[in-house]
Amino acid sequence: MDKAQIVITKFLWKNDFLFPTAMWFLSRILIWTAMLLVAPNLPSPVGETIPDFGWKVFDAWDSMHYRAIASVGYEFVNDGKQHNLAFFPLFPLSIWILMKLGLTFELAGLLVNNLAFLAALHYLYLWTKEHCGIRIAQWATAVVSLYPSAMFTGVIYTEGLYLFASTAALRAFDQNQYGRTAFWGAMATATRPTGMALIPAFAIAAWKQRRPPIAYIAALASAIGLLLFSLYCAIRFHDPLAFIDAQKGWRPSLGFDWQGWLNMVMQIAVGAQNWQFGWIQNPSGGFQDPWHPLLFSMFVASSYLLWCFRKKWIYIKVIYGFYAAVAFVLILANEQLINNLLNTFIVLGGSYLLWHLRKQLTPVTTTYGFCGIGLLLASGGTISLSRLAYGIVPLSVAMGVLLSRHSCQGYLSLGLFVTLLTKIAVGFAQERWVG
Repeated sequence: MDKAQIVITKFLWKNDFLFPTAMWFLSRILIWTAMLLVAPNLPSPVGETIPDFGWKVFDAWDSMHYRAIASVGYEFVNDGKQHNLAFFPLFPLSIWILMKLGLTFELAGLLVNNLAFLAALHYLYLWTKEHCGIRIAQWATAVVSLYPSAMFTGVIYTEGLYLFASTAALRAFDQNQYGRTAFWGAMATATRPTGMALIPAFAIAAWKQRRPPIAYIAALASAIGLLLFSLYCAIRFHDPLAFIDAQKGWRPSLGFDWQGWLNMVMQIAVGAQNWQFGWIQNPSGGFQDPWHPLLFSMFVASSYLLWCFRKKWIYIKVIYGFYAAVAFVLILANEQLINNLLNTFIVLGGSYLLWHLRKQLTPVTTTYGFCGIGLLLASGGTISLSRLAYGIVPLSVAMGVLLSRHSCQGYLSLGLFVTLLTKIAVGFAQERWVG
């Protein structure tokens, strides 16, 4: 590579427009290749029908609720069952507008989610570059693009739109642009329940930084999206809090779900078969799967030894083998184990990173991260926890800061992310529950 090519490469790599666009394009290629080319050529799980691998491959699980809302509107009866009023309105409203212009539901949903995610990556890149530098901005953008839950930004889900609105609101707040803070905050609270975490986050950050009164007004104005949805519920269902009652179909009770977390952690440590049917809860059951706790013990011991000998000359050689072994195990793991691992990793690991790196992040970044995690933990369930936590962008920023300090492990971690991203995309295409 001559000098001119090196200069061009550096320009492209550091260009504020091209880098996030390239990461967006790379993640789309990975997701759609796995869903449209890999999944159809793999055998379906035993006892399951082979799904249609056309446009409908992007339309499954929650997408069916968005289709119903965009097509015929909301429905709700306060009977504790699942109703589509639990899904906030901005995403299906955007789809409805495009459908009125002649687009099909599938195309409209994909356009909204994917283009919003592209905008989210640009806002994220510029925001983190302004406060943390270009290197961390690149790593944070790569994490958001390639993290396993990024699969949901490539199908008909709200991930892309919510990341866009919340990131734009956070950047506007750090730039002291309070009108934009209120606007994008309102868009976020109209997209997902976790948008409510922005309201106290803005208020607490304004107090910590001694911002002017307009900052507090912007924090309160962020609730406009939520208030408009509540007004709709009052008119349509005669109950301004009907959207909260609708959540009971997915999460019957509020509060920390300690039993769900216990099951999740024990399934990781000893295996789902051993925990549910083996000697731990049923002493006469014996070990149903003796390999799982053995492999888990080996993983913990290997991780400890790698940490102890990280300064030795053999560290680099050994760590490649360690990551390769982890990737192999993840490929063989079932969706339940992967979901449990991702739940634990992003919530517990992300919370630790937020606290550990709090001095490197802006106050609103840290505050929103903890408010968002607190809201998820108090929601009364662990369903889709990793996917919802992925939407809390400070967790990805914190991961970007960490990986930027350790490039070797960073690239290997991105490799693991891509492995899981591909596996989850295949599972979604085969209509299996992946979060």
